[in-house]
Amino acid sequence: MITNKRIMLVVAHPDDELLGCGATMHKLINEFNCKIHLVILGEGLTSRTAQRDVKKWQKELNTHRQNIKKAQKTIGYHSVSINDFPDNRFDTVALLDIIKVIEREKVIFKPEVIFTHHYGDINIDHRRTFDAVITSCRPLAQETVKTIISFETPSSTEWIASTDKKQFIPNIFFEIKDKNLNAKICAMELYQFEKRDFPHPRSPEALKIQAQRWGVSIGCSYAEAFCLVRWINNAY
Repeated sequence: MITNKRIMLVVAHPDDELLGCGATMHKLINEFNCKIHLVILGEGLTSRTAQRDVKKWQKELNTHRQNIKKAQKTIGYHSVSINDFPDNRFDTVALLDIIKVIEREKVIFKPEVIFTHHYGDINIDHRRTFDAVITSCRPLAQETVKTIISFETPSSTEWIASTDKKQFIPNIFFEIKDKNLNAKICAMELYQFEKRDFPHPRSPEALKIQAQRWGVSIGCSYAEAFCLVRWINNAY
């Protein structure tokens, strides 16, 4: 299903590309001959002060971009597009503006598969990213994207209210190996402003526990879990 595919990974923030699917991406690149283009929509930092002030954060934003490139090398993404939508303020931006970025990237890269955020995350940027992907991939005759898959984002997806119907209930699992998981964790540790200590969900220990949790649920040591949003089988 995924072998030799052109995959576009669309995420809201730097580090999101690792948290839910970094090990799977590493596996698809190195073992399934997939070409993966990463699209990062938001700058990922300026929400940490009351008012958005890009100039105040410029040094950190430059470091963030350097971290993106280092993480890219660790996982092996073939290309990366970095945008600067306001962190945790995607709801202040016209959805059409986000859609246009994704549509532009689709025209350039021509993906067959898109991975993106789960629609039920508590993070507004993740939800808006999902909405923009779905809108930009209307299943018309000329649409090249035949498969859309969503992933969880630790420290966001699992914090949705237990009474909310938009729970992350995976129906696709990718078995991963030590080398894939280690690449994910090593890349995550390169993000100076995002890595955390245990028991935070983004800590190395927690990421390993999460991989073990999904692994044992399907009878293996490690796995990452996903939700299939759309699969049009005449593409295969």
